[in-house]
Amino acid sequence: MSAQPTTEPTFAPAPAERRGLARDAVRLLVADGTSGTDRIRHRTFRGLAAELRAGDVVVVNDSATVPAQLDAHSDRQGPVVLHLATRLDDGHRVVEVRRAPDAARAVLDARPGDLLTVPGSDLRVRLLAPYPDGASSPTGRGNRLWRAEATGDLADTLLRVGRPISYGYLERPFEMHDYQTLFSRRPGSAEMPSAGRPFTPAVVADLVASGIVTATITLHTGVSSQEAGEGPQPERFAVPEVTAAVVNATRRSGGRVVAVGTTVTRALESAVRHRDGSPTVHPSAGWTDRVVTPAEPPQVVTGLVTGWHDAGASHLQLVRAVAGDELTDRAYAAARASGYLWHEFGDAALFLPALGPG
Repeated sequence: MSAQPTTEPTFAPAPAERRGLARDAVRLLVADGTSGTDRIRHRTFRGLAAELRAGDVVVVNDSATVPAQLDAHSDRQGPVVLHLATRLDDGHRVVEVRRAPDAARAVLDARPGDLLTVPGSDLRVRLLAPYPDGASSPTGRGNRLWRAEATGDLADTLLRVGRPISYGYLERPFEMHDYQTLFSRRPGSAEMPSAGRPFTPAVVADLVASGIVTATITLHTGVSSQEAGEGPQPERFAVPEVTAAVVNATRRSGGRVVAVGTTVTRALESAVRHRDGSPTVHPSAGWTDRVVTPAEPPQVVTGLVTGWHDAGASHLQLVRAVAGDELTDRAYAAARASGYLWHEFGDAALFLPALGPG
């Protein structure tokens, strides 16, 4: 892992274990708005519990990653890479078509009616219409996401020839288990809820021993290769009754609600209802189109564990919404200067803003 100062982010080329590190040995930058002097601290992830307080709750996503990337052949484009995202209520699929061989760029000139076949299987995917509406690229150039009809044995095809969604910045393909977190229980995410990846049994044991509660939500992710300025698509989520109760009790007692990742933030904020003017988390399940931004800030999340996000990404807007611009900018400048690694196999950050929004 590079420790050389840099002004541009460096992408993690491989999982921590393939770089000679334990999962919880990745770096953790603590951006602490509650500290008067030591606002930026450099730690390793296994020290997470020491940065929190008894009475805080850490909420994680228990969605498991599925093998959603396939090599395919388009009847008009030739070889392509197919990303299978959300299954819609009517049985259609949301898909993304990307350039072969490494999915480095989206195919933006696909058309309704294009037929994609997967070699060695009976799977056929027909593009029906841009998703979610008539223009699925915020840049105005072509369409990135499609509503599609899949015929054939999709489950068998994914099991036999599917692989985790990955992009060209990785040094090579990695195994399915590299894309699962300690909490992965419910298959459904097109891409790994990566903020939970550095957690290990030892980290969780330290949290428990320190009086810090853990709770789970489920949010199945779509594809994350959004273009600059593009918000996340609707995603399936569930906040169980026990988690809603724990979060509400934590808030009443003055503890912090620390979301592990943008997915957890989105799920919790999608479950907020107001009672007597105060935000309360209710057991909820279904689709969410909630997008957390500085203009639509969180109401119950008061801390965030996350990876490092590209400029212009909706994930970064969520970080700003939780932490504020000043703390976010300070953290990102420190991370670049100190050689932190970006993306799903990279280093982590813990944001503890001074004042919770609730």
